[in-house]
Amino acid sequence: MRLIKPILTASLAICAIAMSPVVTAQSAADYPNRPISLVVPVPPGGAADFVARTVAEALSKELGQPITVENKAGASGSVASSFVAKSKPDGYTLLQNSITTHGIGPYFMKNLNYDPQKDLVPVGGLAEFSLILVVNSELKVNSVADLIALAKQRPVSFASSGKGGAPHLSGELFGTATKSQTLHVPYKGSGPAAVDVAAGRVDIMFDAAPSLLPHIKSGKVKPIAAVGNQRNSLLPDVPTFTELGYPQMVASLWYGVMAPAGTPAPIINKLNAALNKVLAAPDMKARLAERGAAVMLGSPQDYAKFVDTDYARWGQVIKQAGVSTDD
Repeated sequence: MRLIKPILTASLAICAIAMSPVVTAQSAADYPNRPISLVVPVPPGGAADFVARTVAEALSKELGQPITVENKAGASGSVASSFVAKSKPDGYTLLQNSITTHGIGPYFMKNLNYDPQKDLVPVGGLAEFSLILVVNSELKVNSVADLIALAKQRPVSFASSGKGGAPHLSGELFGTATKSQTLHVPYKGSGPAAVDVAAGRVDIMFDAAPSLLPHIKSGKVKPIAAVGNQRNSLLPDVPTFTELGYPQMVASLWYGVMAPAGTPAPIINKLNAALNKVLAAPDMKARLAERGAAVMLGSPQDYAKFVDTDYARWGQVIKQAGVSTDD
Protein backbone atom coordinates (compact mmCIF):
# COMPACT_ATOMS: atom_id res chain seq x y z
CA MET A 1 0.00 0.00 0.00
CA ARG A 2 1.24 3.49 -0.88
CA LEU A 3 2.32 5.53 2.15
CA ILE A 4 -0.29 8.11 3.08
CA LYS A 5 1.37 11.51 3.21
CA PRO A 6 0.02 14.09 5.65
CA ILE A 7 -1.35 17.31 4.21
CA LEU A 8 -1.89 20.73 5.76
CA THR A 9 -5.09 20.66 7.77
CA ALA A 10 -8.07 22.94 7.48
CA SER A 11 -7.45 24.34 10.95
CA LEU A 12 -3.93 25.32 9.96
CA ALA A 13 -5.44 27.13 7.00
CA ILE A 14 -7.69 28.98 9.44
CA CYS A 15 -4.58 29.98 11.39
CA ALA A 16 -3.03 31.28 8.18
CA ILE A 17 -5.94 33.71 7.85
CA ALA A 18 -5.45 34.87 11.41
CA MET A 19 -1.75 35.50 10.83
CA SER A 20 -2.25 37.39 7.55
CA PRO A 21 -2.11 41.21 7.52
CA VAL A 22 -4.97 42.72 9.46
CA VAL A 23 -8.03 43.32 7.34
CA THR A 24 -10.47 45.91 8.63
CA ALA A 25 -14.18 45.22 8.89
CA GLN A 26 -14.64 47.77 6.08
CA SER A 27 -13.66 45.08 3.55
CA ALA A 28 -16.91 43.30 4.39
CA ALA A 29 -19.08 46.38 4.87
CA ASP A 30 -20.36 46.43 1.29
CA TYR A 31 -20.05 42.68 0.73
CA PRO A 32 -21.72 41.30 -1.26
CA ASN A 33 -22.53 43.90 -3.90
CA ARG A 34 -22.79 41.51 -6.86
CA PRO A 35 -23.78 37.88 -7.54
CA ILE A 36 -21.92 35.02 -5.82
CA SER A 37 -21.05 31.71 -7.48
CA LEU A 38 -21.32 28.49 -5.47
CA VAL A 39 -19.36 25.82 -7.34
CA VAL A 40 -20.58 22.24 -6.82
CA PRO A 41 -18.26 19.33 -7.75
CA VAL A 42 -21.06 17.05 -9.03
CA PRO A 43 -23.60 17.08 -11.88
CA PRO A 44 -27.13 18.45 -11.32
CA GLY A 45 -29.37 16.15 -9.30
CA GLY A 46 -28.48 14.07 -6.26
CA ALA A 47 -27.98 14.94 -2.61
CA ALA A 48 -25.08 17.39 -3.04
CA ASP A 49 -26.85 19.43 -5.71
CA PHE A 50 -30.08 19.43 -3.68
CA VAL A 51 -28.28 20.82 -0.64
CA ALA A 52 -26.48 23.47 -2.68
CA ARG A 53 -29.60 24.76 -4.41
CA THR A 54 -31.75 24.65 -1.29
CA VAL A 55 -29.24 26.62 0.78
CA ALA A 56 -28.29 28.99 -2.06
CA GLU A 57 -31.90 30.07 -2.47
CA ALA A 58 -32.24 31.01 1.20
CA LEU A 59 -28.74 32.48 1.46
CA SER A 60 -29.28 34.77 -1.52
CA LYS A 61 -32.29 36.28 0.25
CA GLU A 62 -30.28 36.73 3.45
CA LEU A 63 -27.34 38.40 1.70
CA GLY A 64 -29.39 40.38 -0.78
CA GLN A 65 -27.56 39.10 -3.87
CA PRO A 66 -28.17 36.19 -6.25
CA ILE A 67 -26.18 33.02 -5.55
CA THR A 68 -25.68 30.96 -8.70
CA VAL A 69 -25.06 27.23 -8.34
CA GLU A 70 -22.42 26.23 -10.87
CA ASN A 71 -21.92 22.50 -11.42
CA LYS A 72 -18.35 21.55 -12.31
CA ALA A 73 -18.16 17.77 -12.14
CA GLY A 74 -15.10 15.67 -12.76
CA ALA A 75 -12.06 13.97 -11.24
CA SER A 76 -13.61 13.27 -7.81
CA GLY A 77 -14.29 16.93 -7.17
CA SER A 78 -10.82 18.16 -8.06
CA VAL A 79 -12.00 20.07 -11.14
CA ALA A 80 -14.31 22.26 -9.07
CA SER A 81 -11.90 22.49 -6.15
CA SER A 82 -9.02 23.60 -8.37
CA PHE A 83 -11.22 26.20 -10.05
CA VAL A 84 -12.22 27.76 -6.74
CA ALA A 85 -8.74 27.48 -5.21
CA LYS A 86 -7.36 29.51 -8.10
CA SER A 87 -10.17 32.08 -8.07
CA LYS A 88 -9.85 35.60 -6.71
CA PRO A 89 -10.17 35.48 -2.88
CA ASP A 90 -12.92 38.05 -2.65
CA GLY A 91 -15.88 35.96 -1.45
CA TYR A 92 -17.61 35.82 -4.81
CA THR A 93 -16.49 32.31 -5.80
CA LEU A 94 -17.15 29.60 -3.23
CA LEU A 95 -16.88 25.80 -3.18
CA GLN A 96 -19.36 23.33 -1.79
CA ASN A 97 -16.86 20.83 -0.43
CA SER A 98 -17.55 17.36 0.87
CA ILE A 99 -16.11 14.15 2.27
CA THR A 100 -14.93 13.45 -1.28
CA THR A 101 -12.94 16.66 -1.66
CA HIS A 102 -11.65 17.00 1.92
CA GLY A 103 -12.33 13.84 3.94
CA ILE A 104 -11.55 10.61 2.12
CA GLY A 105 -10.74 11.91 -1.36
CA PRO A 106 -7.32 13.46 -0.63
CA TYR A 107 -5.93 10.00 0.14
CA PHE A 108 -6.87 8.79 -3.32
CA MET A 109 -6.34 11.88 -5.52
CA LYS A 110 -2.89 12.21 -7.03
CA ASN A 111 -1.02 14.91 -8.93
CA LEU A 112 -3.36 17.72 -7.89
CA ASN A 113 -2.45 21.22 -9.00
CA TYR A 114 -3.66 22.62 -5.67
CA ASP A 115 -3.55 21.64 -1.99
CA PRO A 116 -7.08 20.80 -0.77
CA GLN A 117 -6.42 22.23 2.69
CA LYS A 118 -3.83 24.94 2.13
CA ASP A 119 -5.50 26.59 -0.87
CA LEU A 120 -9.07 26.52 0.45
CA VAL A 121 -10.32 27.77 3.82
CA PRO A 122 -13.49 26.77 5.72
CA VAL A 123 -16.54 29.01 5.80
CA GLY A 124 -18.96 26.65 7.52
CA GLY A 125 -20.84 23.38 7.35
CA LEU A 126 -24.11 22.84 5.50
CA ALA A 127 -25.67 19.40 5.95
CA GLU A 128 -24.86 15.83 6.88
CA PHE A 129 -26.50 12.61 5.67
CA SER A 130 -25.88 9.57 7.85
CA LEU A 131 -25.46 6.27 6.01
CA ILE A 132 -27.73 3.24 6.19
CA LEU A 133 -26.76 -0.43 5.91
CA VAL A 134 -29.19 -2.47 3.82
CA VAL A 135 -29.16 -6.16 2.92
CA ASN A 136 -30.83 -7.98 0.07
CA SER A 137 -34.19 -9.25 1.28
CA GLU A 138 -33.50 -12.79 0.08
CA LEU A 139 -30.62 -13.13 2.54
CA LYS A 140 -31.55 -14.80 5.79
CA VAL A 141 -30.33 -11.71 7.62
CA ASN A 142 -32.56 -9.58 9.82
CA SER A 143 -29.99 -7.90 12.05
CA VAL A 144 -26.36 -6.89 12.29
CA ALA A 145 -25.74 -9.96 14.44
CA ASP A 146 -27.13 -12.16 11.66
CA LEU A 147 -24.92 -10.43 9.11
CA ILE A 148 -21.79 -10.86 11.21
CA ALA A 149 -22.58 -14.54 11.65
CA LEU A 150 -22.93 -14.91 7.87
CA ALA A 151 -19.71 -12.98 7.23
CA LYS A 152 -17.86 -15.33 9.59
CA GLN A 153 -18.88 -18.24 7.35
CA ARG A 154 -18.11 -16.68 3.95
CA PRO A 155 -17.21 -13.27 2.47
CA VAL A 156 -20.16 -10.89 2.29
CA SER A 157 -20.13 -8.79 -0.87
CA PHE A 158 -20.88 -5.08 -0.51
CA ALA A 159 -21.65 -2.65 -3.32
CA SER A 160 -20.53 0.97 -3.36
CA SER A 161 -20.78 4.05 -5.55
CA GLY A 162 -17.06 3.72 -6.30
CA LYS A 163 -13.65 3.28 -4.76
CA GLY A 164 -12.61 5.80 -2.15
CA GLY A 165 -16.01 7.08 -1.09
CA ALA A 166 -17.82 6.90 2.25
CA PRO A 167 -19.96 3.91 1.14
CA HIS A 168 -16.81 2.00 0.13
CA LEU A 169 -14.87 2.72 3.31
CA SER A 170 -17.92 2.05 5.49
CA GLY A 171 -17.86 -1.50 4.16
CA GLU A 172 -14.15 -1.78 4.88
CA LEU A 173 -14.71 -0.35 8.37
CA PHE A 174 -17.47 -2.91 8.98
CA GLY A 175 -15.05 -5.70 8.11
CA THR A 176 -12.36 -4.52 10.52
CA ALA A 177 -14.77 -3.49 13.32
CA THR A 178 -16.58 -6.84 13.33
CA LYS A 179 -13.62 -9.00 12.18
CA SER A 180 -15.77 -10.20 9.31
CA GLN A 181 -15.04 -11.25 5.73
CA THR A 182 -16.11 -8.67 3.13
CA LEU A 183 -15.70 -8.28 -0.62
CA HIS A 184 -15.93 -4.84 -2.24
CA VAL A 185 -17.88 -4.53 -5.51
CA PRO A 186 -17.47 -0.96 -6.85
CA TYR A 187 -19.93 0.68 -9.26
CA LYS A 188 -20.04 3.99 -11.10
CA GLY A 189 -22.58 5.63 -8.85
CA SER A 190 -25.07 4.74 -6.13
CA GLY A 191 -27.92 4.07 -8.56
CA PRO A 192 -26.56 0.96 -10.30
CA ALA A 193 -25.04 -0.29 -7.05
CA ALA A 194 -28.41 -0.17 -5.28
CA VAL A 195 -30.12 -1.88 -8.23
CA ASP A 196 -27.75 -4.84 -8.04
CA VAL A 197 -28.19 -5.21 -4.28
CA ALA A 198 -31.97 -5.14 -4.77
CA ALA A 199 -31.61 -7.79 -7.49
CA GLY A 200 -29.51 -10.01 -5.22
CA ARG A 201 -26.33 -9.82 -7.28
CA VAL A 202 -24.56 -8.23 -4.28
CA ASP A 203 -25.34 -8.91 -0.62
CA ILE A 204 -25.30 -5.55 1.12
CA MET A 205 -24.69 -1.83 0.69
CA PHE A 206 -23.91 1.25 2.77
CA ASP A 207 -25.28 4.53 1.42
CA ALA A 208 -27.36 7.60 2.21
CA ALA A 209 -31.08 7.03 2.63
CA PRO A 210 -32.22 8.88 -0.55
CA SER A 211 -30.41 6.34 -2.74
CA LEU A 212 -31.87 3.37 -0.86
CA LEU A 213 -35.43 4.38 0.01
CA PRO A 214 -37.04 3.29 -3.30
CA HIS A 215 -35.63 -0.22 -2.85
CA ILE A 216 -36.56 -0.29 0.85
CA LYS A 217 -40.14 0.68 -0.04
CA SER A 218 -40.28 -2.00 -2.74
CA GLY A 219 -39.20 -4.60 -0.19
CA LYS A 220 -36.17 -5.64 -2.23
CA VAL A 221 -33.74 -4.60 0.51
CA LYS A 222 -33.97 -4.39 4.30
CA PRO A 223 -32.38 -1.64 6.42
CA ILE A 224 -30.70 -3.15 9.48
CA ALA A 225 -28.51 -0.38 10.90
CA ALA A 226 -27.77 3.33 10.72
CA VAL A 227 -24.09 4.25 10.42
CA GLY A 228 -24.23 7.32 12.63
CA ASN A 229 -24.39 8.64 16.16
CA GLN A 230 -28.15 9.17 15.85
CA ARG A 231 -30.97 7.27 14.18
CA ASN A 232 -31.90 8.40 10.69
CA SER A 233 -34.97 10.64 10.70
CA LEU A 234 -36.43 8.79 7.69
CA LEU A 235 -35.95 5.37 9.32
CA PRO A 236 -36.44 6.01 13.04
CA ASP A 237 -36.96 2.33 13.89
CA VAL A 238 -33.56 1.29 12.54
CA PRO A 239 -30.93 1.12 15.34
CA THR A 240 -27.49 2.68 15.06
CA PHE A 241 -24.29 0.66 15.14
CA THR A 242 -23.40 2.58 18.30
CA GLU A 243 -26.54 1.23 20.00
CA LEU A 244 -25.52 -2.25 18.85
CA GLY A 245 -22.06 -1.98 20.43
CA TYR A 246 -19.95 -0.74 17.51
CA PRO A 247 -19.31 2.98 18.23
CA GLN A 248 -16.52 3.14 15.64
CA MET A 249 -19.10 2.51 12.90
CA VAL A 250 -19.88 6.15 12.16
CA ALA A 251 -19.98 7.53 8.63
CA SER A 252 -21.84 10.23 6.77
CA LEU A 253 -21.95 12.19 3.57
CA TRP A 254 -21.32 15.79 4.56
CA TYR A 255 -21.23 19.10 2.74
CA GLY A 256 -19.93 22.54 3.60
CA VAL A 257 -18.59 25.74 2.09
CA MET A 258 -15.00 26.78 1.47
CA ALA A 259 -13.42 29.87 -0.04
CA PRO A 260 -10.08 30.52 -1.73
CA ALA A 261 -7.20 30.99 0.71
CA GLY A 262 -6.59 34.68 1.29
CA THR A 263 -10.27 35.60 1.47
CA PRO A 264 -10.49 38.35 4.13
CA ALA A 265 -11.60 37.09 7.53
CA PRO A 266 -14.43 39.66 7.81
CA ILE A 267 -15.97 38.25 4.62
CA ILE A 268 -15.56 34.67 5.86
CA ASN A 269 -17.25 35.62 9.13
CA LYS A 270 -20.09 37.46 7.38
CA LEU A 271 -20.77 34.45 5.17
CA ASN A 272 -20.64 32.12 8.16
CA ALA A 273 -23.13 34.22 10.13
CA ALA A 274 -25.53 34.27 7.19
CA LEU A 275 -25.16 30.50 6.71
CA ASN A 276 -25.91 29.80 10.36
CA LYS A 277 -28.98 32.01 10.24
CA VAL A 278 -30.55 30.32 7.21
CA LEU A 279 -29.62 26.80 8.37
CA ALA A 280 -31.14 27.38 11.81
CA ALA A 281 -34.51 28.35 10.32
CA PRO A 282 -37.21 25.72 11.03
CA ASP A 283 -38.29 25.52 7.38
CA MET A 284 -34.71 24.84 6.25
CA LYS A 285 -34.26 22.12 8.86
CA ALA A 286 -37.54 20.57 7.72
CA ARG A 287 -36.63 20.63 4.01
CA LEU A 288 -33.30 18.93 4.67
CA ALA A 289 -34.82 16.44 7.11
CA GLU A 290 -37.23 15.33 4.38
CA ARG A 291 -34.16 13.96 2.57
CA GLY A 292 -32.63 12.47 5.72
CA ALA A 293 -30.13 15.28 6.34
CA ALA A 294 -29.28 17.28 9.47
CA VAL A 295 -27.98 20.85 9.35
CA MET A 296 -24.40 21.61 10.42
CA LEU A 297 -24.14 24.79 12.48
CA GLY A 298 -21.01 26.45 13.88
CA SER A 299 -18.09 28.78 13.26
CA PRO A 300 -15.42 28.41 10.56
CA GLN A 301 -13.18 26.98 13.29
CA ASP A 302 -15.84 24.41 14.21
CA TYR A 303 -16.09 23.30 10.61
CA ALA A 304 -12.30 23.18 10.28
CA LYS A 305 -12.11 20.88 13.29
CA PHE A 306 -14.85 18.65 11.88
CA VAL A 307 -13.07 18.33 8.52
CA ASP A 308 -9.69 17.65 10.14
CA THR A 309 -11.15 15.00 12.45
CA ASP A 310 -12.94 13.19 9.65
CA TYR A 311 -9.85 13.30 7.43
CA ALA A 312 -7.64 11.82 10.15
CA ARG A 313 -10.19 9.15 11.08
CA TRP A 314 -10.55 7.88 7.52
CA GLY A 315 -6.79 7.77 7.17
CA GLN A 316 -6.73 5.29 10.05
CA VAL A 317 -9.53 3.25 8.47
CA ILE A 318 -7.63 3.07 5.17
CA LYS A 319 -4.46 1.99 6.97
CA GLN A 320 -6.10 -0.61 9.21
CA ALA A 321 -8.16 -2.10 6.38
CA GLY A 322 -5.15 -2.22 4.07
CA VAL A 323 -7.00 -0.37 1.32
CA SER A 324 -4.75 0.53 -1.59
CA THR A 325 -4.92 4.19 -2.56
CA ASP A 326 -3.36 3.44 -5.94
CA ASP A 327 -5.56 3.32 -9.02
